[in-house]
Amino acid sequence: MSIACYPGSFDPITNGHLDIIRRASKMFDEVYVTIMVNPKKKVTFSQEERKEMIEKCVANLKNVKVVIGQGLTVDFAKQLGAVSLIRGIRAVADYEYELQQATANMMLNDEIESIFFVARPEYSFLSSSVAKEIAVNGGDISKFIPSEISDFVLQELRK
Repeated sequence: MSIACYPGSFDPITNGHLDIIRRASKMFDEVYVTIMVNPKKKVTFSQEERKEMIEKCVANLKNVKVVIGQGLTVDFAKQLGAVSLIRGIRAVADYEYELQQATANMMLNDEIESIFFVARPEYSFLSSSVAKEIAVNGGDISKFIPSEISDFVLQELRK
């Protein structure tokens, strides 16, 4: 059985993330969307809120599970039985960062491969931060955030 781990903060999940999850779900028997705890990152939504939002968005993908992880991503992926880490690449800056991460992970565990998914052009600029900024400033986020959670995201960000 081939298992992949797609780690990230997903604060909140975007249509770009969801596109990568759908694509990965066609390639692997199981995909774990893993909300990683990063104490250096300031988040808007709690881990449980993010987990619930992602679960709503992937409810129709039967081979996708959502979990909360901590520690080194590669170690957590190993605990899940993953053979691959899924990462999205939007631009050259992403590639440089992801290459460093993939190389470090390879040094820690060379049995887990990093697989890069190139973002579709319509999502090449999209990040959770961009979506949040648009929402906070009264913009339409319907093209950026999955419809299953957009009302909740707007409500929370416009408090």
